[in-house]
Amino acid sequence: MCDTFVAMPSMTHDGSVIFGKNSDREPNEAQVLEYHPVAEYSNGKSLECTYLEIPQVAKTNSVLISRPFWMWGAEIGANDKGVTIGNEAVFTKMPTEKKGRLTGMDLLRLALERTDTAHRALETIIELLADFEQGGPCGFEDKKLTYHNSFIITDSSEAWVLETSAHLWVAKKVQDYYAISNGLTIGEEYDLSHPDLINYAQKKGWLKKGHTFHFAECYSDWFYTTFSRCNARRQSSMGQLGYNNKMIVTDAFSILRNHGSLDYTPDSHFLMNQVCAHSANKIARHASQSTSSLVASLKKDEQTYWATGTSAPCISIFKPIQFNDNVLPDIGPTPEGKYTPNSLWWEHEKLHRTILMDFQKRHQLLNNRRSKLEKEFYDKSINMDSDKFYDLTNSAFEKSKQFEDYILNELNDLPIEKKPKSNYRRYWKAQNMKAEMVL
Repeated sequence: MCDTFVAMPSMTHDGSVIFGKNSDREPNEAQVLEYHPVAEYSNGKSLECTYLEIPQVAKTNSVLISRPFWMWGAEIGANDKGVTIGNEAVFTKMPTEKKGRLTGMDLLRLALERTDTAHRALETIIELLADFEQGGPCGFEDKKLTYHNSFIITDSSEAWVLETSAHLWVAKKVQDYYAISNGLTIGEEYDLSHPDLINYAQKKGWLKKGHTFHFAECYSDWFYTTFSRCNARRQSSMGQLGYNNKMIVTDAFSILRNHGSLDYTPDSHFLMNQVCAHSANKIARHASQSTSSLVASLKKDEQTYWATGTSAPCISIFKPIQFNDNVLPDIGPTPEGKYTPNSLWWEHEKLHRTILMDFQKRHQLLNNRRSKLEKEFYDKSINMDSDKFYDLTNSAFEKSKQFEDYILNELNDLPIEKKPKSNYRRYWKAQNMKAEMVL
């Protein structure tokens, strides 16, 4: 499960577009934050996506992406033209394709590599859907998990919501702000659609005679859409977006960190109804948690990205990045599905999972000091010369690692005052054993 949002210039303090996404995946499904430079390819070259081989284009953009370690496609990303995309799993009445096709994550990365505007990225995903379809297993351990996809696609000028049901699709241009959370959201009003969208719904009996066509009502699968609690998460994001018409980047961090209440504990709820998601069971919370987060601040002449590269945004540090000669510092080896020493993602997991064992006290110990560090990065980023930005990026990653190591050492010396529920402790003990990680 995931949550993605965008705020247009009418809603932001500096007239930028602000984008944010939490990527929710399985707890041991490490996510890779990586940069790929511009590349050129000879005629006839093919490209191996997650399951499907397709023709490669002559030239690809440089991209910053966050992807599950085992797949080619990405959950969130941006390119050097400022195009930024996040996708969501959605569940519809149309059957999902079990065989290998292009996954939603493949579609996202392909659009970033091949386009220079949000509108062209929208068109590219639509074209790829028509040519190759979408499908294939999308889970790391859960190989039965298949779904359709929705997207928020933006650049510094405009943003689009694209929602799909198999090969069919509908798109809506964003006016002030928008959020998506694992359910279809577009209703009677939209700007573009597949030519057969309404006819198909009529043939299936989903659109009754005399009724106005409403995409979400016609195509949504009730069961998965309801129990994913996507409506509760979307309402949370939309409420915060609509409340503040002078939004800044740090407000986006807060939206992605939202737990709904100050006394939240990860063992206290059954369904996945929080934007900042912590895994707890395989039934109602889909064994899924926020495994990576990205925020973008998009202006015509400057784009700045804030990435965690780690799970649990409430415990992570957002670090500033720009496309320049240097983009990312060394963040260790590519993580795998088991503990990978010295990798950014897995080293952070030590801190994350230690905090889960006495969440309220330990999270508060980290929170205030973490906020000061992020404010330092944010204040420096505002007036930083582009040619010197990498120095800030490198420093932010170094300071964040030092900070997390310090907090972890401090926590290891503290007694546990309030243990989580026994079934929650057993769940995480099993996850740690699978990951071959000792806390």
